[in-house]
Formats: sequence, C-alpha cells, structure tokens
Amino acid sequence: MKRQELIHDVKTILLTRVRAGVILCSILDSLMEQSRRSWRNVRFGVFETDLETGELRKHGLRLKLSEQPFQILALLLAKPGEIVSREELRERLWPSETFVDFDHGLNNAVMRLREVLGDSSEHPRFIETLPRRGYRFIAPVEQLYESAAAPTPQEAVALISKSESGFARAAAPAPAVAGAVAEAAHGRFSFSRIALLVVAVLAGSALISGIAVHYVRGVDASKAKGNRTNSLVVLPLENLSGDKEQDYFADGMTDDLIANLAKIRSLRVVSRSTAMAYKGTHKTVSQIAAELKVDAVVEGTVMHVGNRVRITAELVQVSTDQHLWADTYESPIGDVLALQNRVSSAIVDEIRINLTQKDKERLAQKPAVSPEAYEEYLKGRYYWNKRSSEGFAKAIGYFEDATRRDPQYALAYAGLADCYGIIGATIYGTVPAAEAAPKAKAAAIRALAIDPSLAEAETSLATAKFNYDWDWAGAAEGFKKAMQMDPTYPTAYQRYSLYLSAMGRPDDSFEQIKKARDLDPLSLSINVSLGWRLYLAREYDRAIAQLRDTLELDPNYVWAHVNLGQAYEQKSEYMSAIQEFQRAVELSSSSPLAISALAHAYALSGNHAGATKLLAELQSRARKQYVSPYYLAIVYLGLGKNDLAMDWLEKAYTDRSNGLVFLKVESELDPLRANPRFLALQAKLNFPN
Repeated sequence: MKRQELIHDVKTILLTRVRAGVILCSILDSLMEQSRRSWRNVRFGVFETDLETGELRKHGLRLKLSEQPFQILALLLAKPGEIVSREELRERLWPSETFVDFDHGLNNAVMRLREVLGDSSEHPRFIETLPRRGYRFIAPVEQLYESAAAPTPQEAVALISKSESGFARAAAPAPAVAGAVAEAAHGRFSFSRIALLVVAVLAGSALISGIAVHYVRGVDASKAKGNRTNSLVVLPLENLSGDKEQDYFADGMTDDLIANLAKIRSLRVVSRSTAMAYKGTHKTVSQIAAELKVDAVVEGTVMHVGNRVRITAELVQVSTDQHLWADTYESPIGDVLALQNRVSSAIVDEIRINLTQKDKERLAQKPAVSPEAYEEYLKGRYYWNKRSSEGFAKAIGYFEDATRRDPQYALAYAGLADCYGIIGATIYGTVPAAEAAPKAKAAAIRALAIDPSLAEAETSLATAKFNYDWDWAGAAEGFKKAMQMDPTYPTAYQRYSLYLSAMGRPDDSFEQIKKARDLDPLSLSINVSLGWRLYLAREYDRAIAQLRDTLELDPNYVWAHVNLGQAYEQKSEYMSAIQEFQRAVELSSSSPLAISALAHAYALSGNHAGATKLLAELQSRARKQYVSPYYLAIVYLGLGKNDLAMDWLEKAYTDRSNGLVFLKVESELDPLRANPRFLALQAKLNFPN
C-alpha cells in the first residue's frame, strides 16, 4: 500500500503543478500493470552478485571475473530455470558489427565463468549446457532487494517542489528514463530513487545524464573527492582468441601496456615479470594488490582475429574495491600501438595523475612500425622470456624477421642485442663469445642510432662491453646512462649490480640489486641474481636461503639450482650440492654448464670416476658443438689438476669467455690464487683497483 500511496501522491502533485506531469502519470499507471520483478543483488549457493556494479563474491570475498563472463552470468540469473539461447548471448556480448569468432569466444567465456564458480559441464551445479541451443541456470536463486527506506509522500512532495523552477524546461521523458522509473517502481531501486528520477526528468537532460551515470556506473564519493592512484599493476591480459598459439600476442599487449604506463615517472608501475607471475592465478584482485602494495589494478582481455585487435580493460581501485573505469577498444592490427596509447591515456585520466610535459610527450609517442614486424617482435619477446637456449634461438629468428620487415624498428634490434649478449655468456655458452659479441654490439648500436633514448639498448651495449670487451669504465658508464634514461627499467640495475660484484664491490652491488628487486619483486632472474651476488660475496647461508625462496616461485628454474649447488659446495655439503646439480642437468637437457658443475662437485666429494666420465662427455661434445673452455677448466680444477685448469682458462681468455670477468671473486678459483700463471692472467684483464 505504501508504494501505491506514494505513486498516487506523486501523480497528484504532477497533475496540479505542470502539464508534463500528464506524461509521467501515464508512465506510472503503466507500471502498475507490469508483473515482471527486477532486482539488483542475487544470491545462489555461497555466491552473491551485484548486477549493478558487476561484482561477484564468494563468502563475502570479491572474485576476479572479467566483463563477458559476468554478462553471461547476469543474463542467466535474469531467467533462472529458463534457456538463454546462444543467439541471445551473441546479441548481448557481441553486437552484429563486431568481428569475432563467436563460438570460440562464447565457449571460452562460459568456461572461465564455470572455473570461477567451481562448476563443470559434465556435472553442473549452476550452469547447464543445452547442446546447440544455449544455457540454463539450474541452482536456486534468491533475490535480495535494497533495504533503503522509502520516502514518505510528504518527502516526495518536498523533493519535487524544490525542482519547481525546472518544470518549465521539462521535456518528454526519454525511453531509457521511463524504463528506469519502471524498474524503480518494481523493486530494482529503492523508493528513494523513484523520486530522484522524477526530479531528473523534470530538471532536464543534463541532470538526467548526471544521475544516470552516478547510478549505473557506481561512481563513489571517494572518487568525487579526487582520490588519486600512485601505483598500479597491469595483470596479464587474457587471450580470448580461442587459440593457445595466440598467447604471445596477449602477453605482448600486456608488456606494451606496462611499458606505456611506466613512462609516467610519478606513477609506480609493477614490472612485467612480476605481473606475469600472476598469470592464471586464482587470487583475488585485493589479494594481488596487497601483495604488491599497489593502489589500483588493471585487468582485461585481448582478442586477435585476422587483421583486427580488440582490447577490453578495466581499472579497479583497491582501497574502495570500486571499478573506476572499463572500456573496449578495437582497431586494425596496423593501429595497435595507437590503440595501446588510447588505453593508457584512459587509465591515466581515471587515476588522476598529474602529468609533466615530458610525461605527456612520452605517453603520446607512437613509433611507426609495420604490423608484420610488430607481430614478429612480439613472438621474439615471448620466446626470449622463456630464458632457455631453445627459446633464445627462436627469439633471434623472430627478431631478425622483424628487422627485415621494418629496418627502422629499434626495439627489435634491442631484442637481438639481448639474445646475442646472453647466448655467448657462460650462463648459457651455446655460441662462442667471438661470434656473439660483435652481433650483440652491432644490434645495440643500431637500436640506439634509431632511438637514442632506448634504455634497453643502452643496457645491452653496456653488457657487451662488460662481458666481452672487458671495458670496465665503458660498461659502468653505459649502465649508469641506461638508468638515467629509464629509472624504472630493472634490468639496468640488475646488470650494473653484476658489474659491481665482479669488481669486488659487494655492498654497492647489493644496493643496485635491491633497487632492481623493488621494481620487479617476483622476477625469477632478479631473485636468482640476488642469490648469486650473495654467493660471490661469500655469504653462503644467505645465498642458500635466497635461492631456496626463489625455487618456491619456480622449482624448475635451472640457474637457481646451479647457484644453490655452488653455495652448498662451498660449505662442503657435497651431497646437497650434487642433488642440485643433478636436477639442473635434468632440467637443462644436459647443458655444458650443468654438467661442468656436477663434475666439479663429484671431484670435490671424492668421486673422481664420476667426474672423469663427465669430463670425457664434455670433451666429446666440444668436438661437435661449442663448449666454453671455462667449463673444462672448472672440472680440471675440481680434480686438482691445476696446470690443466690454467691451460683451459688461458684458452677461455683467447675466446673472450665472460666467465673470466669473475676472476677476482669466484670462490671456485681459490686454489689458483697464488699460481703465477693465474696472477698473470688476472693482470691481463686489467681490473680497476
């Protein structure tokens, strides 16, 4: 009765005040005849959903669910027990003018929804599949109405009286507003809102728009007060293409979005490898933000079909658990860099960062690159990030293809410099340094000639000077220059830290590796690097603890097992060392580095037969492929054959093996410290005092 009394009083006021009331009266009369009830909050099982804000919670905790799966859930909940056809879902999710592989897209979206709900298609608890027809929500659904108290008729009169000056400007209500009033009268909104919507109709379209935006998008008071975000993480964008081979593209879009936002110096953006650690995670947005200590989270999806790309992104402010912004962007592949800039700019607008002029210039930069070259570059980075010999070989092929397709593509040359720089180093050692080093330097120099501000290329060039030229001053200058170019690039700090360790400056090295880890806390490479710096500083217990922690992030990371074995070996814990080296041999498909390390441990533990057998294996392999002389020197040293060890170290010098850059600090070489040949070799390297 209270509802009907309110409607009657509103009608009376409108009839006596203004002609426009006649229109509203007819709308309100029609509302009384409608039987369909709508709601905002819905509960099913342990889940509760807010259809207005787009949130799904389990036991009160917000779950991560992207836009399309949530829209499917909303449609199913609107018709519990009824079939929602595939065609109906197509019309809601993908309008007719949108390019998409609909079947793949819908199947993937339903699959992700089921994953979040813990449901299955074989034994459904919530969503039943009707083959070739659609889906049906089969669980009991409880409608939760808002509890806000309705205004009295007198309060409604007062609200409308206050807007008397707006009556003269009143226009016929738009269908959307009339629909909102209808939903309000039938329970979707509280009765306080029906009066406000009536006022909005009479106050004109501007007021209508303001109230509609407020209620539909859920803008909260904290944003209105100007809350600002100073840090964020871009979570790995989901690949919606229905093809696992397209993962490289989604990962590349994530990388580029991170790189774009990182151009803003006043904004802390979590680095790529740390963000990627959350790929496929089931943690909530709030949990991730708490772990990374960020204010906001960007999440979204990517679809790459044919020559078209679509990015859907949303921004969540963690302190209020509010979706500040969500939008979809679509373009041809040739305009994808401009598309990324549009997404980045929209995020920056929402988080209310004050941009400097340089920030604006950086954000507006859109390098011209051919679509074909860009795709080859993304594939190259995808395989580079696998950090394996096979991955580097594939990455080089893709980067070279990118430079052939676009000879002015600086980032592709920087990628080549990274790959050549690492495959000639003893950490992988698959190519002679004399072959890899010139290619690394040439690619870095070419990248800098195209883009002198590219910190990645400056870091690669400094690395080549350090590893292969033994140009200590030039390397230090290059690392410092790279850090000035981009203070957010963690690899520059990581490589400079390695240089400082090699120079015998452990405290300075720790300072730089800490900066790298602060920028990229979950990077496997950086966390292993910290463990190795501790090993080189002879802090073996701390090194062991750090490397064990790193292996918890990824138990299959080869370099962590090698470093951990070295630390155990220096503590004379040979059985533990041998276990780590055996695991490294297994994981690396018997790489020369791992075999050399295992043979050295066998020799020190007294298993000379085992060490000699592995030495023979290395020598046999060296006749077929490149094996760094440094590896053979280490095995002979373990066997106590110091003269032979020196022979191979001198060959390593001729090869420009970068293992020699650690001659001053590597504890495995301690048995040679008083050897005149060793002292002469160290003098030839001309380390700074």
